[in-house]
Amino acid sequence: MYTVNKNDMVKPFIKWAGGKRRTLNQLLFFMPDKISSFVEPFVGSGCVYFALNAPKSIINDTNEELINTYIQIRDNLDELKTLLRSYPYDKDFFLKIRALDRDPDFLNLPKIKRAARFIYLIKTCFNGLYRVNSKNYFNTPFGKYTDPKICDDEVLDAANSYMHKNPTDIRCGHFYDLLDDIDSDAFVYLDPPYFPISEKSFTSYQPVQWTEENDYELFEFCKELDKRGIKFMLSNSTAPFIINLYKNFEMEMINATRSINASGSTRGQIKEIIITNYDLSGRIKKNRKKKLKY
Repeated sequence: MYTVNKNDMVKPFIKWAGGKRRTLNQLLFFMPDKISSFVEPFVGSGCVYFALNAPKSIINDTNEELINTYIQIRDNLDELKTLLRSYPYDKDFFLKIRALDRDPDFLNLPKIKRAARFIYLIKTCFNGLYRVNSKNYFNTPFGKYTDPKICDDEVLDAANSYMHKNPTDIRCGHFYDLLDDIDSDAFVYLDPPYFPISEKSFTSYQPVQWTEENDYELFEFCKELDKRGIKFMLSNSTAPFIINLYKNFEMEMINATRSINASGSTRGQIKEIIITNYDLSGRIKKNRKKKLKY
């Protein structure tokens, strides 16, 4: 059984494109009443993970820097905070830290320093937007802020405490690699890169782009979860491709707001869908049922 976390400090320690802070209450409303274990294959900032307060969890992402940061917050928090406190809010320092991933030996840097760099860059870059190019180089420019909180002690302490109180297996890899480790009574929440609803949709946050082939692969993963009796919820765009692909599952439309997109013109109110393999009819009636428009 899970309870929604009431501690306001237990929340994402960074901003993340596609983060679920603004849709969290809607997502929680449609989740199962009982969750004994939780799995999030595309954890990102962990908004849902931190909110659920599940007894145990598996979180995963393909972003090595992100996952390393989760591990360092859990296992080496004091050293991480010491480093972050020593980093000044300064453009020259920002550019120096940003350029570290151009060095062929970047991956040989101490993992604690890579985690501190990751948090620092997101806290001080333009719009808090994590973005890398095709060479996996961080390329978001310096952001102009009044007094950014580079080391947010309360939030980092709360995340550390949460991960110790709620045992969490932290992984970095392909979502399919999780399949055989998911308990039959687990609940899986999937928040993959969204299928673009137009040619203007911005999808270049990662060096390797998510493709239609990946969506088919994820669909097969969801079918396998369903076959094993494991409940899942998937978030995605309202693209006809997605709606048609998952047409035999439950669907519901929700309202969402985007505030971290690269272009200000693409921010604001949008529609998203949630897809599940469990009955939503009772919750939909309570939520004044809406019909999806294809």
